[in-house]
Amino acid sequence: MLGHGRLVTKLLLVVVAMFGFGYALVPLYDVFCQVTGINGKTATEASEISPVTDQQRTVTVEFISYVPQGLNWKFGPKVNQVKVHPGETLQVDFSASNLTPKRGTVQAVPSVSPGLAANHLKKVSCFCFEQQTLAPGQQQDMPLFFYVDPELPKDINTLTLAYTLFAVEGEPIESETAQVSADGEVSNDAAL
Repeated sequence: MLGHGRLVTKLLLVVVAMFGFGYALVPLYDVFCQVTGINGKTATEASEISPVTDQQRTVTVEFISYVPQGLNWKFGPKVNQVKVHPGETLQVDFSASNLTPKRGTVQAVPSVSPGLAANHLKKVSCFCFEQQTLAPGQQQDMPLFFYVDPELPKDINTLTLAYTLFAVEGEPIESETAQVSADGEVSNDAAL
């Protein structure tokens, strides 16, 4: 009987240790990603404008966007790529359209590839810092002001900035496309 008590105690300690490890894994992973630059996570706060520009180097920044299936919005960059000198601040506009017959709120979540470059793409101002709410059929241009840090490793010449658009919890996701005319008007009489 005494051996069973020790075994149960050891097993309970293992279960508690596994639960604690699982609970701590998410913050540890975030710290690991921030330190190594893996996973392409970018800063969630605005950066200061770079005081230095490296005119001797040019980096290509590509822009892509994703809208999950079931989120009836149109979203994307107005240009697919730009060439920039590290430290030079540029503006790139993205466009979003709410194709549903209901008011909707979304949040754009960025990631950078290669992951090691994520800490070197600096957003001075970005629509991704706040939620975007659009009326039915409304279209909106959203600016991104950014620069590539001059400290970007020399072997990285191309960055890809990808945004994924997510519906804010509690907001409706429409599965069917609303009829939107060329001037942005929704064909039904949906109320805000």
